[in-house]
Amino acid sequence: MAEKQLETKSSTPETRSDCFSVMKLFQKFSQQEQTARAVTDLDIIYEDTDILLINKPAGMLSQPDDTKEPSMVEYLIGYLLQNGSLTEENLRTFHPSVCNRLDKNTSGVIAAGKSLAGLQELSTLFHDRTVHKDYLCIVKGKLTRSRHIRGYLHKDANLNKVSVSPTKEKDAQPIETQYTPICNNEHATLLKVRLITGRTHQIRAHLASEGHPLAGDAKYGSQEFNRYFRDHYGLKHQLLHAYRLTFPELEGKLHNLSEKHFEAVLPVQFQHILKEEHLEECSYENLE
Repeated sequence: MAEKQLETKSSTPETRSDCFSVMKLFQKFSQQEQTARAVTDLDIIYEDTDILLINKPAGMLSQPDDTKEPSMVEYLIGYLLQNGSLTEENLRTFHPSVCNRLDKNTSGVIAAGKSLAGLQELSTLFHDRTVHKDYLCIVKGKLTRSRHIRGYLHKDANLNKVSVSPTKEKDAQPIETQYTPICNNEHATLLKVRLITGRTHQIRAHLASEGHPLAGDAKYGSQEFNRYFRDHYGLKHQLLHAYRLTFPELEGKLHNLSEKHFEAVLPVQFQHILKEEHLEECSYENLE
């Protein structure tokens, strides 16, 4: 297969990427008094009457939490109110939401239901693990072969942190992760990672347990490795990007997604680091 450069924008014919800038919306909705927020540069990858696929930036919550920080759900509500797809009357009986939660500092494709039927069918797909979820990340070390790794993940809710062990422990959940090296230099590797299971912090903790923590990961990473990327590139969060969702054969409300894949543009900082670290000068056939 011929070599090609890593795509830095959505390139499949079934996707589109449009940025929407609209006025601030301060509508209240739901009994929790969540707020619809300004839809500034909301990056839409795909949209139909029932679903949205959005490129979430690093630094934004997927769903509201106790911090009251802006979340993708609030921007989603604001966008739908602004374009007329949703009314305040609709919000009394249905709240659009996201179906695949990404960590706050993880960027990439996030799927949302605009209608009740769309949200339910999307949620079923993710619950049944029939959607392939592929990520790109930069990790410590020079990796040269693909692996399918397994382990057990234990979550400490008090610390909001997980640990991974090779053998089952009390309350631990089984995890599976596949990864393929795309490009490397002497101290780092660009990996494509596919989640088989989808647990909290799975990619970050699982790769760290293998001795290959993510660049910029303050929670599970290497201080020395992180310092290098912070000093050279100002990196303040893990380099992890959910770059592709691939859907199975589908009918019903999701028939437009049937056997298609959708890709999210890499963040500018991620692209810059790839270039400066010479991690973009490889054959990217393993991305297919």
